[in-house]
Amino acid sequence: MKYTIPELPLHKDVETKKVLKQTSDSNKKLGELKGLIRSMPNANILINTLVLQEAKDSSAIESIITTQDELYKAELYSQHITSPATKEVKTYASALTDGFEEVKKHGLLTNNTIIKIYQDIKMNKAQFRSTPGTTLKNERTQKTVYEPPQTFDEIVNYMTNLEKFINNNTLSDLDPLIKLAIIHHQFESIHPFSDGNGRTGRIINSLYLVQQELLDIPVLYLSRYIISNKRRYYELLQKVRDEEKWEDWILFILKGIEITAVETIKLINDIKSQMKDFKQIIRINCPKIYNHDLLNNLFKYPYTKIDFIMKDLAVTRPTATSRLKQLTDLKLLTKMKLGRENYYINIKLFDLLMNEFHLELEETEAINSEG
Repeated sequence: MKYTIPELPLHKDVETKKVLKQTSDSNKKLGELKGLIRSMPNANILINTLVLQEAKDSSAIESIITTQDELYKAELYSQHITSPATKEVKTYASALTDGFEEVKKHGLLTNNTIIKIYQDIKMNKAQFRSTPGTTLKNERTQKTVYEPPQTFDEIVNYMTNLEKFINNNTLSDLDPLIKLAIIHHQFESIHPFSDGNGRTGRIINSLYLVQQELLDIPVLYLSRYIISNKRRYYELLQKVRDEEKWEDWILFILKGIEITAVETIKLINDIKSQMKDFKQIIRINCPKIYNHDLLNNLFKYPYTKIDFIMKDLAVTRPTATSRLKQLTDLKLLTKMKLGRENYYINIKLFDLLMNEFHLELEETEAINSEG
């Protein structure tokens, strides 16, 4: 039976006891995360580092694979981007950051913003699909599992309805986290673009949390949760279409929000702890060079360079070079070379980000096996 995409809000009661309980648990952890971020002197340092992590993970779901090392080098020297995958991940990070600025400026998450996000991801000027023939196939069997709307007018109508549901809170009294699960399913079912719908949809998730003022900055990303539950994710997407199993889908997304919030809280606390250690070491051993801007720079960029120090600290090249040499002597940074250029790695931060990724996957897999 062909799935008919419903008009939003849903004419179905999805607030079951299980859903309401999980919504409460997820909101509690999300609130804790928001409070933790607000306790940081400069929470904006998280945006660059965590957006790059999200860009890498979200792209990996679409089999666009790059390494942390390649990605951080690309942040330093764009002329050294040799991998097409790294370039795609970089454009994803830019799309997310630009989308955040747009939502922060206007307080809305509109179709124009969504189209711009897609265009940034794909590096083109394409709009909603206008050519029929799009089908979604099983990767293994190549069997068609779902046929999204085919005409441009259908897509525009569905996306206009979705835009209203996202931005007009008077249309539904559902909790925003339940709405997020519905919005994500609706967007992926409309499948409005010829390619890049998955990545665009995951950016919408993050920006919706900001638009609803559940977070001040986009630091909660479901991509890692989806990676470690990829089969289940696609299975539940389809079960809504085939059997109207909304409860299972909503519970899956809500649980992902709770798990990801817990993981992000741990990561941010670990970053704060590292910053405190760095601050103490610098103040004891090189008190003359210590200031907040220097510390922020070291945790804004896992890989930094002289130009970054010059810009962030408003100092000359000789002064920036001297600062980096002293930090290297303290073994807070490790000096590396790329061509003729020097760059400096915050190894402890780099290792933390790598270890957190593997730990999160292990924890999520353990929860899956228990459930």
